[in-house]
Amino acid sequence: MHESGYAVSGSDRQLSPLAYELRNLGITVYEGHAADHIVGIDVVVKSSAIPDDNAEILAARKAGIPVLKRSEFLGEIMEKNIGIAVAGTHGKTTTSAMISWVLAGLDLDPSYIIGGVPKNLGVNAHTGKGKFFVIEADEYDRMFLGLKPFVEVITNIEHDHPDCFPSETDYFQAFLAFTKRVHPQGFITICGDEVGNKNLMKNCADCRFISYGINDGNEYQAINLKINPEGCYNFEIIHHGSNEIRNLGPVELTVPGIHNVKNALAAIVVTDQYKLDLVRTSRLLHQFNGTGRRFDLHGIYNDITLVDDYAHHPSEIKATLQAAKDKFPNKNLWVVWQPHTFSRTKTLQDLFAQSFNQADHVIISEVFASREAYGEISGAVIAKMINHPDVKFIASIPEITTYLTNQLVPNDVLIVLSAGDADQINQNLSIALFRKDGKE
Repeated sequence: MHESGYAVSGSDRQLSPLAYELRNLGITVYEGHAADHIVGIDVVVKSSAIPDDNAEILAARKAGIPVLKRSEFLGEIMEKNIGIAVAGTHGKTTTSAMISWVLAGLDLDPSYIIGGVPKNLGVNAHTGKGKFFVIEADEYDRMFLGLKPFVEVITNIEHDHPDCFPSETDYFQAFLAFTKRVHPQGFITICGDEVGNKNLMKNCADCRFISYGINDGNEYQAINLKINPEGCYNFEIIHHGSNEIRNLGPVELTVPGIHNVKNALAAIVVTDQYKLDLVRTSRLLHQFNGTGRRFDLHGIYNDITLVDDYAHHPSEIKATLQAAKDKFPNKNLWVVWQPHTFSRTKTLQDLFAQSFNQADHVIISEVFASREAYGEISGAVIAKMINHPDVKFIASIPEITTYLTNQLVPNDVLIVLSAGDADQINQNLSIALFRKDGKE
């Protein structure tokens, strides 16, 4: 909105690095919430994290200022574009980033709003002059039901956000409703390898689905998968059309994990359906360096590798650890997991307990409460449930940092899995290991 010429201001309980970047752009960002922040404002937009009794929300309603949810606002600003909405329990940030990067690299200047910062693009939101608008379609609080895209991308469907969707059925029904939002002349590209997605296709017979994946039966299929010297995947793409089978050429990724093969396939489907340059698309996907906090290399200190990752669901943890084994096959893998929200940790506790088999050492922190005030489970309980030869519960970030400073040795890889504030661990360790190595 700032790029479009609107006067924009905002507030947050605590200022994040992104908030400071907004300030650097000339946008007013307040730390803390107060009624006088909305004086002279025409419209207030609130995220799902903001309660109705927030001081600014109450003041806006008293003054007759419209208060919109994210879903209402985002749906409106992208209506004049070819909207590409990327949804799914996992992978939507990276897939949104891949599609945005490819469209930008094809000189199409897309608009985009992404839940993380793509390293290639440098920002997570942009108002472009082109016809495409890519948005990460968040299911939380049913935000994605406010969108009316031409293209929907659905990566996978696994029960999540139990504070918003108490049952698997509630969660599935939200995605089913999402499919009804696609433009009548549009399409839904969906990963046909996933069980939840297969059920969705069965329950939406009137939708136009274009499937992608690794397994047979997908319209777009990755074949001949091989791990390259970067520890990532090379593959070829086959399109099984109604009249012919086309080989769309090779792709060589520099982001690890089989899940990123599928994410790249989603980007290829979009470009192929719009008859864009597939050779350039392949080159751009090779250049894609990932997004912040998604298998994000923080640094290497005395042959100790530090990685940040956002994984906070059992399937994400498994995929990330398998990617780590592919990327670092001969290294000793340490994992720190900060459980995110009590409700998710409690609901999925049995699946979490089975997610760490690929790790050599596991540390569980206390639960990051996020939007929840309290819960019925702790990190200590989950640690006891995990059947692993070396799993420890260490409650706080400072305690974990101190422990790892004394334990990590050359040839170790540490992955911090956190959607909360545990990314501070690698920030602190980088300083501690630098000093320990005698380079202060």
